[in-house]
Amino acid sequence: MLEFETIVFYALAVATVIPALGVMMAKDIVRVAFWLLASLSGVAGLFIMLDADFLGVTQVLVYIGGILVLILFGIMMTHRDPVLMDAGEERRRSPFTGLAVTLVTFGALLGVIIGTGWNTATAGDQSRGLRSGPLASEPTAAPIGKALLTDYVLPFEIVSVLLLVVLCGAAYIARRGRDEEASNA
Repeated sequence: MLEFETIVFYALAVATVIPALGVMMAKDIVRVAFWLLASLSGVAGLFIMLDADFLGVTQVLVYIGGILVLILFGIMMTHRDPVLMDAGEERRRSPFTGLAVTLVTFGALLGVIIGTGWNTATAGDQSRGLRSGPLASEPTAAPIGKALLTDYVLPFEIVSVLLLVVLCGAAYIARRGRDEEASNA
C-alpha cells in the first residue's frame, strides 16, 4: 500500500506534467497561459511538499502572481484578430530540429544528474545552516536569508544593481517610445 505522501507526490507530478504537455500542444496563446498557470501551481505544490516552503511561496508570488499576470496582460494588449493571423503567417518547421534540440537538452540534463553528488554537503554548507541530503524539516527562509546577507552579500548586491539598471533602461525606452509617438501625432 502506498503512503499518503507518495500518493500526493504522484498527484502533484501528474498535475505538473499534464498541463506542461497542454502548454506545448495548445494552439491558442490564452489557453497556453492557463495551462502554464496549472503547471506552475503543480511545481509550487511539489516545492511545498518537499518542505521547501520559501521556494513554494516564491513560485506562487513571482511566477504565478507576477510573470503569468504579465504574460496575460501582454496577450490581452497585443491580441490580434485570428482571421488576420492566419493569412500568410503559417510556417512549417522541421520535426528533426525539435528532436535534435530535445536530445541535446536531455543529454545535458542527464549529464548533470549523473555528475551531481546528491547526498554530499561541505562542512561550510552545514555550518551556515544550509542542509543538503536529507530534507530540512524546519523552515528554509531564515537560512537562505542569512546566507544571502552574509556569505553571498556581494553577488546579492551586484544582482540588485543589475536589476536597478534594467528597470531604469526599460523606463527610458518606454518613455522615449511614448515621446516619439507624441511628436509624430
